[in-house]
Amino acid sequence: MELFRMPRRDLIIFMVFAVVVLAMPIWLQPLGAAYPALMQKFVISAVFAIGFNILFGLTGYLSFGHAAFLGVGSYTAVWSFKLLTMDAVPAILFALLVSGLFALVIGWLSLRRSGIYFSILTLAFAQMCYNLAYSVLTPITNGETSLQLTLQDPRIIDNALAARPAGLPSASLFGNTLNGLQGFYFCAVVLLIAFFITQKVFSSPFGMMLRAIKSNQTRMNYAGFDTKPYTLTAFVISGMFAGLAGALFVITDPLAGTERMQWTASGEVVLMTILGGVGTLVGPVLGAWLIEYFENIFSAFNEGVVHRFFSFLPSEIADPVAAIASKFVGEGWQLTLGLLFVLVVVFLPGGIMEGVRRIGALFRRGTPPKTGAMRVQPAE
Repeated sequence: MELFRMPRRDLIIFMVFAVVVLAMPIWLQPLGAAYPALMQKFVISAVFAIGFNILFGLTGYLSFGHAAFLGVGSYTAVWSFKLLTMDAVPAILFALLVSGLFALVIGWLSLRRSGIYFSILTLAFAQMCYNLAYSVLTPITNGETSLQLTLQDPRIIDNALAARPAGLPSASLFGNTLNGLQGFYFCAVVLLIAFFITQKVFSSPFGMMLRAIKSNQTRMNYAGFDTKPYTLTAFVISGMFAGLAGALFVITDPLAGTERMQWTASGEVVLMTILGGVGTLVGPVLGAWLIEYFENIFSAFNEGVVHRFFSFLPSEIADPVAAIASKFVGEGWQLTLGLLFVLVVVFLPGGIMEGVRRIGALFRRGTPPKTGAMRVQPAE
């Protein structure tokens, strides 16, 4: 039971986070994003981001190759569906195992260097994996066509327990199909478990050691601490989170393609973490949600929507304003995201969570002291 105990503040954070995640179908409705498929993307990207934050946020090691583990988790989950069963649990377990072993090998090689050399090594390994999946390993990955389910798949366990279905089956959990909202809530529960594990890592002595490594690894080495096992463990845990996210993508859509292993996917999770707040618990989740919203909803806005938005202005003003604003929506959504990223980096180096802390500090500064609290007299 000691494993599930946590400080009151952490418990409150977890409970609030759980309410926000489980209530997504309600508060995303006014934002036009309350679609099961999109909400699944929200929570899966959050799993990917908080796992990446364990490595980058706690140790300071910036990996540009985490998409490799995302792809490995996806391919492993599809093969679990094809060979064994459509149940989600074995797919997740195999994805965690294979991505963890994969991360162990790449981490052991990459962590021989630090700084920019480590980042370049992880990028190189990820690109190697992408090219292998795209061409050399096509019998396993199906190359550019993507790996997907077929009617000829053996599915040994499922076919031994029941008759083969007429069409392609769907992912399930103990016989319950994970489609629509069921699939979303399954992914949401996995996100809550991942968030709880991250909280425990952050507050543990292991997490404190990782923070010390980020603060001054050279000093720790001179003091006699062997930091390599800690950084390697953080790398493996982070890679397993990425593999878990890859498996969840397959559970919601049984398809694994090489695009999940491209360097752009690795860059996207870096943006999520920096935008939300490196080294914070909730920051990477906010960054992931913001980027997914921009990519899937904001990008769908067109010039007509912009004109209706500025319709309250006189026509001689509304037309030029709408013409300029329309360049930042639709196909130009990345321009808006880029400007937002620049503003955050320049004015809020700690990400969105730094802005939240500043607002909280302003409110606390304006709160009068509690009755009976001792006032500290200024020094003469």
